Amino acid sequence: MSTTALQLTTLVDDLPGVDVQTARDLHAMEKRCVADLLLHLPMRYDRMRHGRTVAQLHDIAEHGSLPREIVELTGELLSVRPGFQRRTPTEAVLDDGTGAITLTFFNQPWMARKLEAGRTVTATGEPRLHRGSLQMTNPKIGWEDASPLLKALEGETANGVELEPVYSATETVPSRVLAAVIGAVLQPATALLEDHLTDAFRAERNLVDLAAAYRTLHRPQHEDDIGPARRRLAFDELLLLQLGVAMRKHHRERTLEAPSLDVTPEIVSRIEARLPFPLTTAQDRVLGEIAEDLARSVPMNRLLQGDVGSGKTAVAVAAMLLAVATDAQAVLVAPTELLAEQHMKTICSMLDDSKVRFELLTGSTKPATRRVLLERLREGEIDILVGTHALFSEGVVFNHLALAVIDEQHRFGVHQRAQLRDKGAGEHDRPHQLVMTATPIPRTLSVSWFGDLNVSIIDEQPPGRQGIRTRHVSRRDVAEVYAHLAERAGRGEQAWIVVPVIDESAAGLTDLLSHLEFLRQGPLRNLRLDAMHGRLSSEERDDIMVRFHAGELDALVCTTVIEVGVDVANATMIVIENADRFGLAQLHQLRGRVGRGDKPGLCVLVAELGSEDGQARIDAMVETNDGFRIAERDLHIRGVGELFGTKQSGMPPFRVADLQRDLDLLRMARTDAFAMIEADPALLLPEHALLQRRLFKAHGQWMGLGDVG
Repeated sequence: MSTTALQLTTLVDDLPGVDVQTARDLHAMEKRCVADLLLHLPMRYDRMRHGRTVAQLHDIAEHGSLPREIVELTGELLSVRPGFQRRTPTEAVLDDGTGAITLTFFNQPWMARKLEAGRTVTATGEPRLHRGSLQMTNPKIGWEDASPLLKALEGETANGVELEPVYSATETVPSRVLAAVIGAVLQPATALLEDHLTDAFRAERNLVDLAAAYRTLHRPQHEDDIGPARRRLAFDELLLLQLGVAMRKHHRERTLEAPSLDVTPEIVSRIEARLPFPLTTAQDRVLGEIAEDLARSVPMNRLLQGDVGSGKTAVAVAAMLLAVATDAQAVLVAPTELLAEQHMKTICSMLDDSKVRFELLTGSTKPATRRVLLERLREGEIDILVGTHALFSEGVVFNHLALAVIDEQHRFGVHQRAQLRDKGAGEHDRPHQLVMTATPIPRTLSVSWFGDLNVSIIDEQPPGRQGIRTRHVSRRDVAEVYAHLAERAGRGEQAWIVVPVIDESAAGLTDLLSHLEFLRQGPLRNLRLDAMHGRLSSEERDDIMVRFHAGELDALVCTTVIEVGVDVANATMIVIENADRFGLAQLHQLRGRVGRGDKPGLCVLVAELGSEDGQARIDAMVETNDGFRIAERDLHIRGVGELFGTKQSGMPPFRVADLQRDLDLLRMARTDAFAMIEADPALLLPEHALLQRRLFKAHGQWMGLGDVG
């Protein structure tokens, strides 16, 4: 086909020079049409110098050092010497007619089978001087009989280009092929792009136009042009996200209503006095913020942050009591049965002799019990309902739900949280919502990810906590670790021992069943041990936790089911096996299971470090107990998508923007987005039509914008 008929929706199958197999391989990479190719931006750029010869390189090397640049040399292979497995490299000598250069291939024994003396090839790489001779290490090889695609298209992309784009690629579609395909359609494709930002808007913010940004990033003529092009596309990503955040916030505050609770200072004081311990200054401040929200008819949408052990549950219970005190209902949703059961026990202990009616609903609740419970809930005979995902089902109907508390909110999707909001009294009535997280969120993410929430932070620990010391030990020192654990148990203290898997694994990880047997037969043979994991029934878990709380067990070998919310004040030591296999936030949560009483805690990380990320996580744990510093480090190591479960929620990852690097750009995008939504709440003005379409395509589904716009 002719490129004059090119459209952004044109399939790669119909592009000139793309054969059937290449098209099939591009489809496997999810590059199905021209628009997909434009969105596939380079990872980096190699400085490319065309027209060099071996003789020129020798001359440059004799008069100084070779510049760090990539060159292409075409010539005949004079000789090929295979390497011995992976220990010695494969070497070949290439002569381009002006001189010879050695091509060295490390860890690529198969190259000896592909290279043949007498064959003409093109070697692309960075030449270096090694012991007086020119050498290229692991160059890319192109064959004289290259694919028709490269022969047809390379001429359009190689002439005079100094910065060579390097794309994320596959074995079947290497970067050079992607560069050739994209280069062939770049000019006509970008000419089709319609900018969703006006000329005046871009000029005021010093943003390049959309087509120029894509052309530059795929084929930069000068290195200085890359920054402004990247800045434009990063701004677009941040603006679209902030528009979604602003649209949701505006819709909630201007369209929806919540029960306006008659919360007076006297009620707040009475509830605080009802709790079995005085609240800290931070807890008291946060409860006051929640009380103010509950008294308004605008649905509360508040994020409660607090480090491990800071007392978020106590604040949540007090908030639910504010609803109950005004003749309304409250619900607390937890991501696991174990955590829901733990919350239920906490509420029982706090409200044991009160008139408050509370129940637990999980997937394990027996059908007969569930039917009676749901009937009582509909009739308003239950004040506080605690449960898991089972609460989202259609049969769960409240009489007068005023407050929904969601614990570990990042484990629930937007649509699940919306299901709770829909359990209000009418079409526009929504319960107030309080979402909690024990994973402290960096300020950057609080502004961007949770920008439609008001944020409360409990930034102090309850009095009497003695802190936690963290140590990293290798496998060879583990006997000393368990000897120390046995010594602590002899003093009446208890311990957690966390392993990554229940059953034996091919990866050689410490598994629960084998490790429990090893400890019983070996270093902890005189202690009372048991195991806790997700396959146990709720009755079995209850029995084990009751015995552990009562001091009838010295140590519990467990998986990460105890990660959040499980509170045993006498547990002073935690050993985490294969600690490098856990995420940093998860390690911090596990560490929070100790040091919750009046004795100092000890966290021992058992790990043989083999990766940079593993080392970084362990180093961060040893260096600090501060959850917010941990969160910043975790953001740096893992990135946003992994850190807050955006992959699970369906949010597309940023292609260009980096929330740490682009904080100023984020602030600008946020200001612009909120101003746009204030002036045009659903983006219905003609000048916003394209922006609205792109917003809904990028974020409509995962953000639940369908009910908003």
